[in-house]
Amino acid sequence: MSTQPLFNVAVVGATGAVGEQILKQLAERNFPIAKLKLLSSARSAGTKIAFEGETYTVEEAKPESFEGVQIALFSAGGDVSKALIPHAVRHGAVCIDNTNAYRMDPETPLVVPEVNLDQIGEHKGIIANPNCSTIQMVAALKPLYDRYGISRIIVSTYQAVSGAGARAIDEMLRQSAEVLAGNDPKPDLLPVGSLPVKHQIAFNAIPQIDKFQDNGFTLEEMKMIRETKKILNDESVEVTATCVRIPVVYGHSESVYVELKQDFDVADVKSLLADSPGIVLVDDPEQQQYPLATDAAGKNDVFVGRVRRDLANPRALNLWIVSDNLLKGAAWNAVQIAEHVAQRQA
Repeated sequence: MSTQPLFNVAVVGATGAVGEQILKQLAERNFPIAKLKLLSSARSAGTKIAFEGETYTVEEAKPESFEGVQIALFSAGGDVSKALIPHAVRHGAVCIDNTNAYRMDPETPLVVPEVNLDQIGEHKGIIANPNCSTIQMVAALKPLYDRYGISRIIVSTYQAVSGAGARAIDEMLRQSAEVLAGNDPKPDLLPVGSLPVKHQIAFNAIPQIDKFQDNGFTLEEMKMIRETKKILNDESVEVTATCVRIPVVYGHSESVYVELKQDFDVADVKSLLADSPGIVLVDDPEQQQYPLATDAAGKNDVFVGRVRRDLANPRALNLWIVSDNLLKGAAWNAVQIAEHVAQRQA
């Protein structure tokens, strides 16, 4: 009788918003853990976290922290990943990185399990988790790519403040209270970047996520463009993006225009999406049924609706795609990858 092997697991960034969700996912999925190590910055070290009936003390993440660790999930920022992942790999850990540090590294697979699961087997100790807004889009578009081919994607995102961390949530709630009280809100954080200029997020939309690049696009937009091509393994797909921060706590929404290479029937497209793993079709406009961030929050799936043929281009579709940015957009996708790594090592 075979017994499922157990793994020594480390979560780096355990006290952060994504780290908390990773721990929740590991517990809900009954991940085969032999020993769990929770790591963070020196500032958060000493924090107590309950997991599966036990209380763990968070330790400061150091190069020697990974001795004996077999699977390490990183979500503590790109600089931390760059500094510590080489040490974790040296100790024999498979690292699943939720930052931008290794996504475009040609030797690092960039994985969405519903899209390119086969890439997991090609890792050299590091597997990158894509950007949250990229994950939900490619998960929804991959069935269309396989069936019809895709030539062009134009996406506009409406991204929740939780994508910028817990401080951004607090800032939005504080500003909202200030506005409702008739006071001028005081912006301190958004948009996140090196410039001192900050904008109100409450009752507003900020067309900037991350820093502007020399080409006029933000880094978030360039992430979507580059990562989509890499995940689909197709440089010929034309992608352009506009990323906007809106005053929603959880759940990124996306308006996606996609040009297909072959003719299609809209009913067939809807059926294809409804039958795809990890996708939930919510598309009944007559009953005002379509994906909402408030409905997607707390769920692992990607929700798709407003599926319709474009009026100007008969080979193009318009879709509305929504997903919880901390779950499928981060923690759940990372744990999915970890499950497949565990299965391959079983």
